[in-house]
Amino acid sequence: MSNSIPDNDAEPVDGAQDDIARADGAASGDGATSNDGAPPIDIRGVLVQVAGARLLLPNATIAEVLSYAPPAPIAGAPRWLLGQIRWRGWNLPMIAFGELSGLAREPGGLGSKVVVLKALSAASRLPYFAMLTQGFPRLVTVSASGLYLQSREDEVMPLGVQARVRLNDDAALLPDLEAVEAMIGEALAQAA
Repeated sequence: MSNSIPDNDAEPVDGAQDDIARADGAASGDGATSNDGAPPIDIRGVLVQVAGARLLLPNATIAEVLSYAPPAPIAGAPRWLLGQIRWRGWNLPMIAFGELSGLAREPGGLGSKVVVLKALSAASRLPYFAMLTQGFPRLVTVSASGLYLQSREDEVMPLGVQARVRLNDDAALLPDLEAVEAMIGEALAQAA
C-alpha cells in the first residue's frame, strides 16, 4: 500500500487535523493558522505508544519525556490513575491511558517512559499531567494529505478517544485531551 493511497473505508480527517492544529497553537502560544487565515499545511505531531494502541498528539502538548519511576499512590483513585509524580515542583497525576480507555492493562516497568503533557482545558486544576507510555514517543509530520479518519460516525469510541485515524501507514487514536483532563479532575476530587 502506498503512503498516498488511503484504505477504501478511510476519508481525509479535516476536523481531526483542525483539533491537532488548535491544540498545537494553544499549547505553543502560536496561532494555529497562517497569516492569510488558511490552516497550516503540516503540523508536528507525536505518536505515543500506550498499552493496546498508539496515540497521535500535537507535539506542542508534550512538555517533557521522563524515565519511568513508580508514582506515589493516591488512596481511593481508579486503577487508571496510577498515582502522582514529582516534576519541577509540581505533584502531577499520572495516568495509564490504556486502562482509562479500556484498551489494555498497562503496568509500568523496564522500558516504560512518562510523558508530561500540558493541560489544554482552562477548567483543569493543574497545568500539567503525566501519562505512562511504552517507549519513546516518535515525532511525525501531520499533513492534510496523510491523515485519514478510520472510525465510522456510528462507532462507539473507547473512553477518552475522539477518533481512530491513520497517519500514512500508522493506525492511531486521537485522544480527547479535554475529556481526559476532566476525568482526572473528577477522580482526584473523589479520591480526596
